[in-house]
Amino acid sequence: MNDDVRNIVLGVIATGLSAVLGWVARTYLWRRKLRRKQAFFGLPENSECLLVVNRDAGSPDLAVHRHDVFALLELAALIKDCGAGAEVVTQDAARQGFGERTEFCVGGPGSNRRMAAHLQAMLPGVRVNTDREPGPDRLAFQIGTENYRMDTGVTEYVLLARLTAGARRAGRPVFLFCGQRAINNQAATRYLVRNHERLARKHGNNSFVLLLKVINSQAYGPDVVELVEDVTRAAQAPLPGTTIVTAT
Repeated sequence: MNDDVRNIVLGVIATGLSAVLGWVARTYLWRRKLRRKQAFFGLPENSECLLVVNRDAGSPDLAVHRHDVFALLELAALIKDCGAGAEVVTQDAARQGFGERTEFCVGGPGSNRRMAAHLQAMLPGVRVNTDREPGPDRLAFQIGTENYRMDTGVTEYVLLARLTAGARRAGRPVFLFCGQRAINNQAATRYLVRNHERLARKHGNNSFVLLLKVINSQAYGPDVVELVEDVTRAAQAPLPGTTIVTAT
């Protein structure tokens, strides 16, 4: 074998080794990223989770608002990426305990009994005005000492929460998407899908409650969302007196 042939053979071998090492590295990084995602959502391979759907508060029928359907589709894609499956149940049919399976609960307490139960049990510092009579405080959020009023189509709020049962952090989490309107629920699911890596780095497997603001939904739909603040401490503390904060 002359020098030219030897150099060609060595070059082919080196290229092959580089390709194999690159594939191994990419596979390792992909698997590590997937494991972190599965841990954050409590969705290991082949596990099952619960999607709790509400009903359209504006419909006399037991219908699901189209924006809530879009929210469920966003979550279904995320669940599939984790290699898990989902059971879809209506808000009045969910009977499982807390932490048995990961749960994604969509809709405000006025249209979702399961959401109302979660807020009462785990977020005593949160109140949602479910009075259907027109008025400035309709669907307003009270979180700790502050109220957040809705300016329909212009400024609306939604709570995004990941909750675990205290010391039982090994249990499966519950994710809450509690918006003043259905389009806000979709905005919160989209925010979670886009930002779950950052949220996992910041909060790990701990509980958190974020207040999000949906900007000009009448023009931008669920796409323009701002983080108002982390309200975990206020939401988990007993509810004190209130002051009014108007939307700007």
